[in-house]
Amino acid sequence: MPLGSKRLAGITALVASLLLGSCGTGGEEVCDSPLVTNLPPSSFRSSSQLTSSHGPVFAKVNRREGAGGWSPLISDRYQWLEVDLGRRTQITAVATQGRYGSSDWLTGYLLMFSDTGHNWRQHRQEDSLGAFPGNSNADTVVQYKLKQPVIARYLRLIPLDWNPTGRIGLRLEIYGCRYTSDVAHFDGSSSVIYRLSVRPSWMAMEAISLKFKTLKNSGTLLHAEGQRDHSLTVVLEKGRLLSSSGGQLLVSLGSLLDDQHWHHVKLERLNTHLNLTVDKNTHQVHLSLGAVQSHGLQKPILSNRNFHGCLENLLYNDLNLIDLAKRNNHQVSVVGNVTFSCAEPVSVAVTFTDSQSFLQLPALTSWWSGFVSVALQFRTWNKAGLLLTFDLPQEEGTVWLYLSEARLRLQINKAGRAQLELSAGSGLNDGQWHSVELNSRQDHLSITVDKDEGATAHTSIPLPLTADSQLFFGGKNTRKNTCVMLFQGCMRLLTLDNQPVDLIKVQQRLLGNYSHLLIDMCGIIDRCSPSHCEHGGRCTQSWSTFHCNCSNSGYRGATCHSSTYEQSCEAYKHKGNTSGHYYIDVDGSGPIRPQLIYCNMTEDRAWMVIQHNNTELTTVHQSAEINQHLTHFDYASEEKQLAAIISQSEHCEQELSYHCRKSRLLNTPEGAPFSWWVGGPGPGQIQTYWGGALPGSRQCACGLQDNCLDSNHYCNCDADYDQWANDSGLLTHKETLPVRSLVLGDIQRPGSEAAYRVGPLRCHGDRNFWNAAFFDKETSYLHFPTFHGELNADISFLFKTPSSSGVFLENLGIKDFIRIELRSSSEVVFSFDVGNGPLEVRVETSVPLNDNRWHSVRAERNVKEASLRVDEFPAATQEAPADGHIHLQLNSQLFIGGTASRQKGFLGCIRSLQLNGVTLDLEERAKITPGVRPGCPGHCSSYGSLCQNQGRCVERASGFFCDCGQSAYTGSFCHKEVSASFKSTTSVIYILKEPYELSRNSSAMPSSIYSDMTLRGENISLSFRTSQSPALLLYVNSFYREYLALLINEHVCNWNLLITNVSSHSGSLVLSVFLCVCSESNELDAELAGLASLGFTGCLSGVRFNSISPLKAALLHPDSPVIVTGPLAQSSCGSSSPANPYAAETTHSLSDQPGSVDPGQPLVNAMRSDSALIGGNAIQLSRNETRLISE
Repeated sequence: MPLGSKRLAGITALVASLLLGSCGTGGEEVCDSPLVTNLPPSSFRSSSQLTSSHGPVFAKVNRREGAGGWSPLISDRYQWLEVDLGRRTQITAVATQGRYGSSDWLTGYLLMFSDTGHNWRQHRQEDSLGAFPGNSNADTVVQYKLKQPVIARYLRLIPLDWNPTGRIGLRLEIYGCRYTSDVAHFDGSSSVIYRLSVRPSWMAMEAISLKFKTLKNSGTLLHAEGQRDHSLTVVLEKGRLLSSSGGQLLVSLGSLLDDQHWHHVKLERLNTHLNLTVDKNTHQVHLSLGAVQSHGLQKPILSNRNFHGCLENLLYNDLNLIDLAKRNNHQVSVVGNVTFSCAEPVSVAVTFTDSQSFLQLPALTSWWSGFVSVALQFRTWNKAGLLLTFDLPQEEGTVWLYLSEARLRLQINKAGRAQLELSAGSGLNDGQWHSVELNSRQDHLSITVDKDEGATAHTSIPLPLTADSQLFFGGKNTRKNTCVMLFQGCMRLLTLDNQPVDLIKVQQRLLGNYSHLLIDMCGIIDRCSPSHCEHGGRCTQSWSTFHCNCSNSGYRGATCHSSTYEQSCEAYKHKGNTSGHYYIDVDGSGPIRPQLIYCNMTEDRAWMVIQHNNTELTTVHQSAEINQHLTHFDYASEEKQLAAIISQSEHCEQELSYHCRKSRLLNTPEGAPFSWWVGGPGPGQIQTYWGGALPGSRQCACGLQDNCLDSNHYCNCDADYDQWANDSGLLTHKETLPVRSLVLGDIQRPGSEAAYRVGPLRCHGDRNFWNAAFFDKETSYLHFPTFHGELNADISFLFKTPSSSGVFLENLGIKDFIRIELRSSSEVVFSFDVGNGPLEVRVETSVPLNDNRWHSVRAERNVKEASLRVDEFPAATQEAPADGHIHLQLNSQLFIGGTASRQKGFLGCIRSLQLNGVTLDLEERAKITPGVRPGCPGHCSSYGSLCQNQGRCVERASGFFCDCGQSAYTGSFCHKEVSASFKSTTSVIYILKEPYELSRNSSAMPSSIYSDMTLRGENISLSFRTSQSPALLLYVNSFYREYLALLINEHVCNWNLLITNVSSHSGSLVLSVFLCVCSESNELDAELAGLASLGFTGCLSGVRFNSISPLKAALLHPDSPVIVTGPLAQSSCGSSSPANPYAAETTHSLSDQPGSVDPGQPLVNAMRSDSALIGGNAIQLSRNETRLISE
């Protein structure tokens, strides 16, 4: 097949695959004819019959001959009824009826199909269910239509349950139609070669389809060669189908395909896309000329075996190649022995289904001689299991041959102690057939795995068996405890002394004994093909279940369905996280992978910053040879991630700057633009406007603001001045973001100089996170289209309510449903039914949920389990029934905040409702729905505690922010310390604002106005780091000439003291901090004045006096009433962690700010009344103003 080239040129060494099951009935013929009615008596067989009048020949629907139907001798689950349709037939339905005039009927049964009367295959429904519903009386005919037709000659029905007051009784009908096909058998050295006599023209679509069956797990099915050495190979390797091109693996599909049952394969090429379908599983790969995009699979296919088995309906497009071969068409060559019928070897397998399964066989009389040989083949997924055990009566011992850690082990126990252990092989739980041989003679004992390809272990100890010994395979008919796990899997080709064991005789109870076995079939199921593990989770399995390893995937849960990460920086911020790098999963459980993004959490925004490969100012060098400068920007995020981030963000922006000297930009107003950029989703579109302007305007920011250097142009650079200018601004229209490439044109002229900068993409706001609706009536609800979560469904939302009950969500099907409700003030219930009966998962909380605060709910249901989590309380889980229904089938509208019956409606708010990663737009639907309002205020009741250090929570329509105006700290949660390093010459003076101004006409004395300004109860907080002692930290004086000093001293003064022990940040020395209050002093205490003259050397941070933060004002708000003396710069000295290089705050140096005092100038009249000094070096008092001074 020409992979991405012009045609599928030929098929060489061609042997089998499978497709969508071609049947030679032709057209859309109705296929529902009754097939049993006219069958001869020889077509019916059964395990037994109660009497001759209860024989299988009487098991025909609506017939009354004999006893009115079939009944076996004993009613148990080992009975069966078999029908031979005479030839392979397409079967579409089965009907059952009880035995006429009796209380005997089936209530449940299994269906088995076969082409040969051996190697039965159990028919399973879409949900992997094996059981079919039966009858409720003896007369009604109950028909079950198969969802997919079955092609088979033999049907066997196995009763599972029956009327408890009667016995097994059955009449049967099968519906279908004639099936014809073209079949070829290949013996491992033969092949069919098809060559096109005329090279066809290019075809947009080509297809190869076929069906195959084989007992061999490896072999080349198909090899196709096309032009330019392109080729396609399909091989069977260890029971899986591999497709390769040019020796490189494209895809691997299917499993256990060596089971001697028909499998369908189809290859379809549509232009450069190749679809490979195996049975019901399809995988697509992209083909390109000379290269194959193989999704990381680079293992070459090396198969030196030809196919051994049968092919059916081998088609190239609509050309039947087997039919051409049978008619000796000149385009088809047959090599070797190819026969046009399917010769099928008979291989009887037995399935050990559970812990009660065992097969018991007697020993051979020839074993008295001391020569013992036992051989078998097995396949299993379990790492451990008993294969064979028998007693040694003469030695009073027991032999155990078993699997442990996927290795074969032989152990001989005597008197309860292991006397001998041998081991061989590894990885024997891979689902493949493995052979085991146990051989013993007088001086030799050995075990061999997989003959030449495996391993052998041996010893010189013989096995003294007698003819009275009993061999137990898979288990033992005893209640005696054993430390060996019993076997679950399949066995075949059992031989004793090279003589095959007739398992059909075992089934007929003519040889040995057995329990809980399925004979003449291998019931192994590959639960990892296709895998239910999502997002790269690795699937492993045992006989009865599978497990998903989600390590390093970024997802969690039984099937790796739910993301472990938040969907935006906004969500991280509202969990209390500060600026930093975080993994963002923009679509939750959807297909887009998580990405590492920097989140810049400012006081009022949570910015997502997406970098690209060149965010620096880049100089463009003038060149006469190069007319244009082209640069492309590669973003750290993938295309789908970028598109999702831009879509769900409230605002996005990107800086676009151009610095120029004699380098024109857009050539405004009329000329063709010299430069442009490409932006927008996908490949993007050419944009001819610049940062700060509007799309399509062909302007720069100055043109929009009408302040360009030359009013005749719309960009500064278009003035073409021989001096530096720039056009800069933000691109804010999301439909044109991100910037993908940039073309600069006017750079080749002599004297042209230019530089550009394209900043990172920055987005804030999460439209999904705050999308909310308020339900103010119990009868109100929102409705949306049906929720489709057949195999995996995750639902998450936040709610707040004053009510103690209400339904959050409900969606119904014919029988299935899904519902989440608040059942009481402290219980949330997740209930559903996928056909196995209603199940509930409950979470009870230790606190009431109707407190009108936001609470989170996350529910997930998959094929393995259902789980429910509320807030941070432990999750509750409920395992899914083994081999039960797995598809959730809903068909009604999805109701939010109520139910279809308008009962038990929800009162309150629901926010950020997501189903399988998709956010439902509650606000838009609420705008047009009576009884429901868009949005939901009141976020501070839930998130207000995130605001620290006297920060104030402020409500927004969508969310909240922390107002740090009254806090000495800054940052998104008022959590970042504002620190500065002080030298002995540094001081900060803050002038306190008066409580209110004097009325011009007021005759009141100042003393009455400032009656509250005495230093009676003050709140002071700060952090310091210093090695200086003694030292003055803070000084405050009031209108009444009172002052307050906070100082470090090793000695206790005789003032009025409040003594607090404080640990120095610079060491372990414990100092005393003195808070001194002295009333009506005309001058400072001499000792205090001496300390003030020394100044303060060290670090201060988080300084707060009542509601005033003087240090923060000096560093971040230079327009506030502060006077700074000496050098002062913001520093990280107050924090134990280094400053964040991505922090949003800017470092300020105020030593040269206007209004600051020369460091060498004496501080004269700096401290007027009602002022404060931090880290003071000189203090003087005056009467007129109230100020706070810090140093």
